[in-house]
Amino acid sequence: MSNPGGAGSFDEEFDVIVVGYGFAGSVAAIEASRAGAKVVLLEKTAVPGGISICSYGAVRCASDVDMAYQYLTTTNGGRTPADVVRALAEGMGEQEDYVRDLARVNNAEIATTKEEGKTTANYPFPGVNAFYQTTVRSIPNFSAKAFYPWANGAPGGPMLFKIMDDNIAHQRIDVRLETRALRLIASEGDREVLGLVAEGPHGRSRLRARRGVILASGGFEGNRWMQEQFWEAKPVLPAAARHNTGDGIAMAQDLGAQLWHMWHLHGAYGFKSADPDYPYAIRVKRLPDWVPGTGKDTGFVPRRDETGKIELDSVKMAWVLLDRHGQRFMNEYQPYLQDTAHRSFHHYDPAIQDFPRIPAMLICDENGRKLYPLGRPTSNDKGLRYDWSQDNMAEVKSGILKRAGSVGELAQMLGIDPAAAERAIARWNEQCATAHDADFGRPGGSMLAVKVPPFYGAPVWPVVSNTQGGPVHDAGQRIIDVFEKPIPRLFSAGELGSSYGHLYLSGGNISECLVTGRISARNACALPAG
Repeated sequence: MSNPGGAGSFDEEFDVIVVGYGFAGSVAAIEASRAGAKVVLLEKTAVPGGISICSYGAVRCASDVDMAYQYLTTTNGGRTPADVVRALAEGMGEQEDYVRDLARVNNAEIATTKEEGKTTANYPFPGVNAFYQTTVRSIPNFSAKAFYPWANGAPGGPMLFKIMDDNIAHQRIDVRLETRALRLIASEGDREVLGLVAEGPHGRSRLRARRGVILASGGFEGNRWMQEQFWEAKPVLPAAARHNTGDGIAMAQDLGAQLWHMWHLHGAYGFKSADPDYPYAIRVKRLPDWVPGTGKDTGFVPRRDETGKIELDSVKMAWVLLDRHGQRFMNEYQPYLQDTAHRSFHHYDPAIQDFPRIPAMLICDENGRKLYPLGRPTSNDKGLRYDWSQDNMAEVKSGILKRAGSVGELAQMLGIDPAAAERAIARWNEQCATAHDADFGRPGGSMLAVKVPPFYGAPVWPVVSNTQGGPVHDAGQRIIDVFEKPIPRLFSAGELGSSYGHLYLSGGNISECLVTGRISARNACALPAG
């Protein structure tokens, strides 16, 4: 096809075209349809849900918009304009009511952490207590494995996705799976978006968008080339979403879009599978988040005693990390481990011309091995699933975890200096005796000695759960070009150019998907038909 992105005749016409069938794309399609638009929702893979369905499904809400705005402003570190941050905060103030509205479709039971007294975020910044979470507690006659057998993640994500899925089924929305958006079609001169070229089971077609195109296609978790250009450390392994290859970023760039936050990835560290064909890294177990300086649990995965009281001090982390020189190099249990822990791996040592912490070595003893599954696989791929064993012994058998009778022997198996590893573990055990990590400030309650044989270890790599970078957007979700002008009729939603520019907020991308899906749909539908 010559000039596939140029103006010309179209095969089909719609008011709004939405690209990506995760939380953001679902909400954008629902709201555009509710506004009376003729909508088509495109998804490149064979199953819906994207990375969204793998999430915990905890929608971040705000009880005080002004306080939430203060907090979000600080966490963005000056990298996101005030009006964009304000729009997100205001949307969070409406989130609980919106989730309850969506839940009417299937009588889902909704719960919030306000009822449990959990009103906090991840860091002790002004406005920290403005936040809480809204979740879908249950849905009549719903089983995640029955409805979404391909989704392997946390239990809350499928339930939140189900209420969106059912709302889509009640709207006049043309859903097309295995249909990839290839390139935007725009007019000459002012680059007004007219539609796009899509490729599906029946070949290529040119789809007209009378009011606008909403790109909700996620980030570039599956694009190794982009990662190597925008991130210093390598390799950073994907924990999920190999189909998120930056399609929306490329399409927006084609029309001159500016980019932001491309460096900002959300992730921790994890294992490689023993199966060379398994496409994902496996993140370490998610432990409760905590607020620095307070010891306060943010309520994401709380542990409770027999009275129901949350006991953060009772949460033990089973392992310590050593670099390739056999030395500890970080607090293994950071306040929001699944967001910032990868950053400690990015150190480049010019003396050895390499990254000495990639991979690092995770080490635990027999007590740690018995605590819980050390890994948590995540995927949303048809026909693909891996479940980590409850006692970690299947991973010992497969070779993911090495086992040895001493720390020195284990170190030798892992390729690090045995004497250095023994010294590092001996110092760690001394500090565990006083529950005080003088080296890196790990929470005392989480410290667990590594001294009961046999010992277990494995290489671990920095892992990306999701990216935050993409095209710049304004408060109305209009995509902005390199000359700071909006590209006519082109909108973004969700993690495609997320607002988060420095520190993330647990549940924040989920909330952002809902907020920006609504904003983009409202503003696209408000435009006159082109």
